[in-house]
This record gives sequence, structure tokens and C-alpha cells, in this order.
Amino acid sequence: MSRLERADLKVTRAIARHRRKPAVKAAGEASEIGDQPPLRAISAAVLLLGLLRRDATLARVGADMLASHTLATAVKDVVKQTVDRTRPDHAIEKGYRMEKGGSRTHSLSSFPSGHTAGAVAVAEAIAHGYPSVAIPARCAAGAVALIQIPRCKHFVSDIAVGAAIGWAAAVSVRAIMRLAEGTGKADRSDACGRAEMK
Repeated sequence: MSRLERADLKVTRAIARHRRKPAVKAAGEASEIGDQPPLRAISAAVLLLGLLRRDATLARVGADMLASHTLATAVKDVVKQTVDRTRPDHAIEKGYRMEKGGSRTHSLSSFPSGHTAGAVAVAEAIAHGYPSVAIPARCAAGAVALIQIPRCKHFVSDIAVGAAIGWAAAVSVRAIMRLAEGTGKADRSDACGRAEMK
């Protein structure tokens, strides 16, 4: 067992007694907004609203949210399918292990945190499109991520890697979007130039 794993287990054992407290349970239930179906629905709704209102910024943010979440989820799934790690609540009661594998068992799918990856990806997309709400968006994503620790659903390192995946997904989508927009502008400029020559 690595030093990082021992540290994760130490933190989990220190706070495990809080997992059944009403406040932790309530916060945990609220954090389910960070699960895949709710975040996909919210992202799609923002995109649709932007299109219906003909609000280019809102539509672009919705598209960024959806694309960032999709990419983050895909990367998270690949990692989960190659690493078997016991979830904290299961580790406390029945023992811990982390190894290469492809188990589909929920109790062995701790690494990385999907809630965190998705929430951070969506929050970063929102923050980029609407800088004025960057802090609340990131704080909301942080809350979704951090409550998973006292809930004993994820270890600290699961959260950290999930956050890195979400951030990287959002940055990658922005880069792809900028490249696509630049190519589109170049194509339009070229077309205009040809039209003027005629």
C-alpha cells in the first residue's frame, strides 16, 4: 500500500463517524445534482434556452457545459474501468484494496470521483462563459466534491483526480472550440476575399 493510500485511509477513518449525521446526509443528497443525469439535463437545458432566446453566449455556454461534461465523463469511465479501488464505506467495514482491474462492482469503483469530474467540468465551462459567476460556480462544484469525503463515498485522492479530469476536460473543450471558431472565421474571410476578387 502506498503512502498516499495510507493517508487516504487515515482521513476516512477520522471522519467516518460523521457519515450518518443528518447534515452530512442532507448535503450528500443535495450533491447528487453532480451525478451524470442531472448535469447532462442542466447543460442541455442551458443550451436549449440559449437557442430559443437566440442568446449566442448562453447557447455557447450550454454547448461548452455539455461537451466538457461528456469529455470528463468519458475520461473518468476509462480510468474507472482500469482501476479497482474499494469505496471508503466498504473499506471501513470489509477491507481495502486498490489494483489494476475492470470490475463493474459499485463497491470497487471509487477511483476517480465522477461527481467531482462532472461538476468541475461544468463549473469551469460556466466560469469561462460568465466570469461574473465564476466564484459561485466553482464553490458549488467544490461543495459537490468535498461532501463525498465525509459521506465516505470517495477518498481525498479520488476527489483530486476527479477535479483534475474535470478541469482538463473543460480546458480541452475551450481549446477545440477556439480552434473551430478560428477555422470558421478563416474560411469566411477567404470566401469574402474570393467574392471581392470576382
